[in-house]
Amino acid sequence: MKFRKTLLAAAAATAVISVAGGAAAFCGFYVAKADTKLFNKASKVAIMRDGDHTVMTMSNDYQGDLKEFAIVVPTPVVLEKDQVHVADSALLDHLDAYTAPRLVEYYDPDPCRVAYEDRMAAAAPSPVVVTAAKKEADALGVKIEAQYTVGEYDIVILSATQSDGLATWLEQNGYKLPSGAEGTLESYIKQNTKFFVAKVNLEEQAKTGLKYLRPLQIAFDSRKFLLPIRLGTVNADGKQELFIFGLSRKGRIETTNYRTIKLPTGMDVPLYVKEAFGDFYKDMFRQAVRRENERGVFLEYAWDMGWCDPCAADPLSNDELKALGAYWLDGGAGAYRGGQGGDVFVTRLHVSYDAEHFPEDLLFKETGDRTNFQGRYVLRHPYKGEARCAAADEYRASLPGRYEQEAQTLANLTGRDIDEIRDRMKEGGQSFETPEKKSWWKRLWGNDEKKG
Repeated sequence: MKFRKTLLAAAAATAVISVAGGAAAFCGFYVAKADTKLFNKASKVAIMRDGDHTVMTMSNDYQGDLKEFAIVVPTPVVLEKDQVHVADSALLDHLDAYTAPRLVEYYDPDPCRVAYEDRMAAAAPSPVVVTAAKKEADALGVKIEAQYTVGEYDIVILSATQSDGLATWLEQNGYKLPSGAEGTLESYIKQNTKFFVAKVNLEEQAKTGLKYLRPLQIAFDSRKFLLPIRLGTVNADGKQELFIFGLSRKGRIETTNYRTIKLPTGMDVPLYVKEAFGDFYKDMFRQAVRRENERGVFLEYAWDMGWCDPCAADPLSNDELKALGAYWLDGGAGAYRGGQGGDVFVTRLHVSYDAEHFPEDLLFKETGDRTNFQGRYVLRHPYKGEARCAAADEYRASLPGRYEQEAQTLANLTGRDIDEIRDRMKEGGQSFETPEKKSWWKRLWGNDEKKG
């Protein structure tokens, strides 16, 4: 039976913003989020990193005949069966929703009110290998290090001494390699990398009753903190979107061989953006990618898992975090003493990549930076009530300038035409006309004209 090999980086196994708040809260009302569903060819991978301990959870959005699905993931060590696990898709979906860039809205207060109170929310706080197959592999310089079934996946761990032998073995065993794959395989072989190969066991898949593939998890120790993405570019059709969710005890995770850039954040945008926040976010992200010459890795979220403000979804439970690799949340030594989600810092990175602009695997480091950051965009509704005072007149006179700033911000973020933006804002009631300023005596007596 022939299997179509989907060559993916570990992260791409799914394929087949400038304000930083410390303890201060953002407040506002969360109204929309920009999750991974907005993007086609979007891969999601969660990486727990604590010292050398690493757990990767790899999701995929493969569409097609399951008998044609397979992945190859370079790994630093031979993985035993108990180092491989099949996870619940809801884990990554929840993590995606919790960390997604968000749209919030505020409502201006009565401008005649003498003072407002600052709204600052306090931080809450081993298997038998077939002899014939082994001999065949040996002849090609390929060693079958381990072989087993986990959940609905048949898994083989390989090592190799030459790329052409590995390519031949994969071809002979039903994995269709794209042109150019051997050169990439060779670079991994020179680093003494092992190869985690998984395909679907159709009988086991049928037992699950599921119509989709669940995420694969692998746990291992390695001094290198990296995510291999080069294999995923060999047979890719255009750019791929990659979302990386880093879980750490120390702080934010960032790339070391590519620039990690905070996504533009905290901007006021026109009210009509609420109608199509997803379209706004995609345009804004693509514009940011272009400005970085298509070589940047973008920070979309960094926050202590114990709380959020505003929340695009509830924080993950300790059980969910432990299932993603946060082993220290089991109540043993080093467990968090404050309760839910503590001692776990989550980082969300987003990269749009191809072989030309990302020729190297992604290298990471844990930092001690626990500064909170989120991709957050703001709608500010003007005050619509009755207000008769000098401050109200000044407030209304300021609105056209504010609207113009919002229009300029949206054009700059997305590359959209400024005149089209202004027209959409006018249609939504955001006027650029400065209201007539009333004389002080009209403010005193209004429209009351007394007869002499």
